[in-house]
Amino acid sequence: QIIKVIDTQDPAVTCPASPVEYCDLTPNDAQLWNQMYWWDNVISSHNLCEGEADLTLTATDACSGSNISFRYLLFLDLDGDNVMETVVSSTNLPGTDNVQFGNAGNPNYTGGTPRSFDGRPVPFNQKWRFGLDWTTSGTSATAKVRFDNTQSPIALPGTGNNAMQGVVPQLPYGTHKIKWFVEDGCGNETICEYTFVVKDCKKPTVVCLNGLSVNIMPTQMIQLWASDFLQYTEDNCTPADQLKIAIRKSSDPTPGFPVDAQGNPITNVTFTCGELGTQLVKLWSIDKAGNADFCETYVIVQDNMGNCPVNGAAKVAGALATEVANGVQEGNVEITGSGNGIPSFTFTTMTNATGNYNFNAIPLATNSTVTPAKDDNPLNGVSTYDLVLISKHILGIEPLSTPYKMIAADANKSNSITTFDIVELRKLILGIYTELPNNTSWRFVDKSYNFPNANNPFQAQFAETKSIVNLNNNLTSEDFVSVKVGDVNGNAIANAAMSTEDRSAGTLLFDVDNKSVKAGETFTVNFKAAEAVAGYQFTMNFAGLEVVDVTPGANMTAGNFGVFADAITTSFDGANQGEFAVTFRAVNGGNLSDLMSVSSRITKAEAYKNGERMDVAFRFNNGATSTIAGVGFELYQNQPNPFVNKTFIGFHLPEAATATLSIFDEAGRMVYNQKGAFAKGYNTIAIDRALLNTVGMMYYKLETATNSATKKMIQSK
Repeated sequence: QIIKVIDTQDPAVTCPASPVEYCDLTPNDAQLWNQMYWWDNVISSHNLCEGEADLTLTATDACSGSNISFRYLLFLDLDGDNVMETVVSSTNLPGTDNVQFGNAGNPNYTGGTPRSFDGRPVPFNQKWRFGLDWTTSGTSATAKVRFDNTQSPIALPGTGNNAMQGVVPQLPYGTHKIKWFVEDGCGNETICEYTFVVKDCKKPTVVCLNGLSVNIMPTQMIQLWASDFLQYTEDNCTPADQLKIAIRKSSDPTPGFPVDAQGNPITNVTFTCGELGTQLVKLWSIDKAGNADFCETYVIVQDNMGNCPVNGAAKVAGALATEVANGVQEGNVEITGSGNGIPSFTFTTMTNATGNYNFNAIPLATNSTVTPAKDDNPLNGVSTYDLVLISKHILGIEPLSTPYKMIAADANKSNSITTFDIVELRKLILGIYTELPNNTSWRFVDKSYNFPNANNPFQAQFAETKSIVNLNNNLTSEDFVSVKVGDVNGNAIANAAMSTEDRSAGTLLFDVDNKSVKAGETFTVNFKAAEAVAGYQFTMNFAGLEVVDVTPGANMTAGNFGVFADAITTSFDGANQGEFAVTFRAVNGGNLSDLMSVSSRITKAEAYKNGERMDVAFRFNNGATSTIAGVGFELYQNQPNPFVNKTFIGFHLPEAATATLSIFDEAGRMVYNQKGAFAKGYNTIAIDRALLNTVGMMYYKLETATNSATKKMIQSK
């Protein structure tokens, strides 16, 4: 009798639990997985980061021993979307330097898009291909997924230990899966399936500068930024410009990368008078995978300028404010002094949002002088309406009512108010001047000064500084009245909290006969206001035209116009309804209504009637019909620019709308975003340095549902 014994026992394997993690600590290899069709959304790169994935499986069989066979299906997520869209099958390998991208949903995993992954500068027959190696030891066999460059991608069983000897494959970061099939000589099969993760485990390298030395500011503190301490930081995968840095004092026991309550990096530390001497700080860097590391360095906090409280010192404080008590923000205040055996000293500070300044430690028994200054944004509050009021003052029709308004009217700083001041201010309004040549943007008068003659503040030299003799106690009311030069109606914006609402009482129309012109044609356009007003100003943008001549109307001169390559500016106040002519030469043909427009780009477009502001528009007449075109969507240059602590971004909306302002650093990363509902007409947004957390060149973009514009600005250190 013959007894047949049948092997029904499956091969024995130890299948790992999911997920298996492969931690990568190596630099990213630019020669692998680096083609234009690969893309990593995390680091925004075509060069995928990869790491070794040593995919192995050991099996044995009670009957066959090590004489067993292996095959695998390798499921890969190669586009980082958490879907394993690509399959490598060991029974139908994709061949040299190739994967069949996107074949996971195909029958038997065929088809797909061929994609290369090996960019090494070697002959094609030496490039990597996916293979299957295995070795035997006694009664067990071990299979390995390998990169091979031999002609046969699969080692056959029984060919000896270390068959083929391929290399551990480098697979892109992400979550993948492998499915092993193990079969013995009797047809019994075991399946082992598990996910595995290839991930970045290397911390960034961060190198600190070897210490800093700083002086306490007059505010009795000093703020330092993480970038102040950074020599460089780099990472194996995350590009250097995408690494985030943060800082904290070494005395702070909080572990890990420093973040605030909203999860944003903490990028500055502040030291006060209680922390003079050597202070340790930890500068951190974190990559896109969340790996973080730090270096430790130091800062020597000094008080060489005597800003910290000491025995024998007193406070000197006050405010800069307009005559209607609007605090002037970011005014520079300097105090200089000497005496009582104290060396000469100079301290400076800047006024806060309410116009206040403060010096905390001025030596007692010394004599000192307080001097304020502010010289930015000269057009702030200055318009042709101010020229109307100054002209009325000169003619005695309506004298300016306070000595401070008279000081504001003295644009050329001649200690008198004449038509020369109007000429200087008009050049500023027209964009011919970028600043007044003989004056600063602001002047400051000692608030305690009594004018001998309030109707003529120039009769005697008024006090623009404060003298302190033999300081013996705290002085907290060393105040100044702030005068915005050129602004006699008091509408200058003194601080970020002031309203910039710009309501219009109507529109002044300039009639223009619309016509079609041909390239090369020279022609004259007449402009005439539809009604008499006290004054007006605007910019006329034009394209495809060249200015040949400007013909002023009655009571006008060439001084009422500024001529630029692509614009004409005009400012007028006088006994003329508003009539002038411009002769152009057409570079390009077209209708006048398409070649010119009203703008506020250089000179803000506005008119004045009965003390109220009006808009300005062109009325293009086409025979029996007409088309009205006013100022459209416009984004203006920020003021001041460059700026240190605060700047204002202005824009014009033809209709009330929702608008979004975005600010980007030079690398294109968004550093600020504000969305809101804004009124028709001129609007401004105040931007504080602390909101940006960056310096240097930046770009700002304004968008509505129908329009967008971009400009550059500079934030200085």
